[in-house]
Amino acid sequence: MSFPATDWRSQYPFCSRHLQLGELRYHYLDEGDGEPMVMVHGNPTWSFYWRNLVKAFRSDHRVVVPDHIGCGLSDKPQKYSYTLSQHIANLVRLFDELDLSNVTLLGHDWGGAISLGAALERPDRISRIVLFNTGAYRPHFIPFRIRICRTPILGTIALRGLNLFSRAAITMAVKHHEVMTPAVRGGLLAPYDSWANRVAVNRFVRDIPLTKQHPTWQTLADIEDRLPTLADRPIKLIWGMKDWCFDTSCLERFVKIFPNSEVSRIEDAGHYVIEDAHQRIIPLVRDFVS
Repeated sequence: MSFPATDWRSQYPFCSRHLQLGELRYHYLDEGDGEPMVMVHGNPTWSFYWRNLVKAFRSDHRVVVPDHIGCGLSDKPQKYSYTLSQHIANLVRLFDELDLSNVTLLGHDWGGAISLGAALERPDRISRIVLFNTGAYRPHFIPFRIRICRTPILGTIALRGLNLFSRAAITMAVKHHEVMTPAVRGGLLAPYDSWANRVAVNRFVRDIPLTKQHPTWQTLADIEDRLPTLADRPIKLIWGMKDWCFDTSCLERFVKIFPNSEVSRIEDAGHYVIEDAHQRIIPLVRDFVS
């Protein structure tokens, strides 16, 4: 799989690896040695989003970062079960194939629900959890800017035809716009350069359950009901407080589920909290895992 040669690759100096899932290639990074850290992205990002944490921690950890099927450098089938339960199953398969144990698990956006769902399937493999601006429970609100992307036909044209979801995130998901250099913008957008390659961006949005009749509603309900079984592990919540999507109410919901969690509020960061504040986040995570 190739993308236009831009300077984003200088920001992503990693070796690509693949797990075969039937006929599909599931791309992931596997950098460094030591206790494993698994970093799980959301929509419309990919493993590129975690690049600064990978560089910081690969010196003393084994850092594993998958791209969900349809995302990043993974295959992008046009006919596929792009559901939360499928993404969880793929991540569980990666845990098992790499035989990961004593994992520090990091999740952002949809990666929170996916990583926590996998943790509930393989709790013995997980030692610590770090969550960034995410949700893993029945949705209590859907922002208008997300709901409008689900509009039949027009939503698909906007997301797959015009790439409006990914392009809008470049500005709407950060508060420090200077961090979005041409290399960073290019890296975040690179895998989503055509109608076909934007299939998962659209399907992630359509997988947000608005009613109990949506199949992913029950998946999220099952995760939410079982989350307290993970509360005996050290848990860190790092939140961009200017996020209009996973806002402060989402953070407080996790605090109720995990009352003993450590909380770090990044007051001037948006949804792409790691883009806005990775220099402050790296020492927070290092202190936590130490």
